[in-house]
Amino acid sequence: MNHTVASTREVVSGFIDELGTVTAVDIIVCPPFTALSAAVKAAGGSNIAVGAQNVHWADSGAFTGEISADMLAKIPVQYAIIGHSERRQYFGETDETVSHRLRAAIDSHLLPIVCVGESLDRRQAGHTESVVAGQIENGLNGISADEMRTVTVAYEPVWAIGTGETATPQQAQAVHRFIRGRLGRQFSEEIAAGVRIQYGGSVKAENAANLMAQPDIDGALVGGASLKVDEFSALVRNCL
Repeated sequence: MNHTVASTREVVSGFIDELGTVTAVDIIVCPPFTALSAAVKAAGGSNIAVGAQNVHWADSGAFTGEISADMLAKIPVQYAIIGHSERRQYFGETDETVSHRLRAAIDSHLLPIVCVGESLDRRQAGHTESVVAGQIENGLNGISADEMRTVTVAYEPVWAIGTGETATPQQAQAVHRFIRGRLGRQFSEEIAAGVRIQYGGSVKAENAANLMAQPDIDGALVGGASLKVDEFSALVRNCL
């Protein structure tokens, strides 16, 4: 919940100035709903794509405060984040609602970014793999192998989000490798090999290169470091 319409325009324009020639990585910004149209206009014709931070599963109806996939597609945005840890923690998101939102996003031709990850107490209890496996199995339930090709998975260790703590590259890689293996069993090894798996947890310019060097880490779901042009631009350049 950061940035107004005006500041979103400024930030996106700044990203274009700093990163407009970058083609080696895909760059996506996901501002609040109020600034989506402004972001799309500011990013028009550039290498910056735009996504939403959430999407509802219903086409329309009595769901005050929610935004449908069709509404987003007509702005138009290209991506939608689904099941972010803060949505799970504060707003009652479950694997079942993630599955419903994912279905709606795919049906409206949005590119979903589905978040999974364990809390600190689950990690300390040794349940990281069982938590993540359940989120993958249930959250991705009901989609086909071909549809899975359009999905990005983001691993968010909840204990490393906004805390300044970061999983070591080795810790992150271990879970990313596990996720790819689970996707291989749920869909196919060929599908799993092509799925983009992002790491999200206090990613900064200083640690981005080491994280991205891991074989199963394909990108980053960036939080606080994305709010300022210079910080995010440095992060992206360190991933090249």
